[in-house]
Amino acid sequence: MNRIKVINDPVELVVLLRATDTDVKREVLQELATDWKTMDDIVAKYGEEGKRALIFFEKAKLVETKWLTVEGQQPKKAYKTLYTSFHVNISCNIIEITDILAAAVMDEKKFKEIEKKIYDMAGESGIFAGDVEKSLNISSLMLRSLIKRSSMLEYKGHRIERVKEE
Repeated sequence: MNRIKVINDPVELVVLLRATDTDVKREVLQELATDWKTMDDIVAKYGEEGKRALIFFEKAKLVETKWLTVEGQQPKKAYKTLYTSFHVNISCNIIEITDILAAAVMDEKKFKEIEKKIYDMAGESGIFAGDVEKSLNISSLMLRSLIKRSSMLEYKGHRIERVKEE
């Protein structure tokens, strides 16, 4: 079945750009495009970086899941790409696109520092996005883009919360 991801929100570009920013992410995504794989399969082949890639893809809704049962074992969650193609249709001003692209291509060390600050601010119960914007002195588009890039944080309405691992 062909499924097309239509991207109308410019912030979604962050996901698209970060989905293949490392060799491991690219290889995992290509592998998931061909067959169902469990987390164990990915970790055995790609290690911890493969696991982080899979968590990122799930958070970004680039993969679908189902439970696979193997005789004599507990059911395991399996992953496969949700889309076979992308259609990008966006329009935004220069200020917006610079924030979005800056978040997408930001140096990993700098990104991790900001991500850690937001993660600590969110705590166990989450934090209102506006409070983070004020505290870090960044635009709402920059914050949305940073959260899209993160595999540790997600938006729930107007709140930013820590991603809960299953």
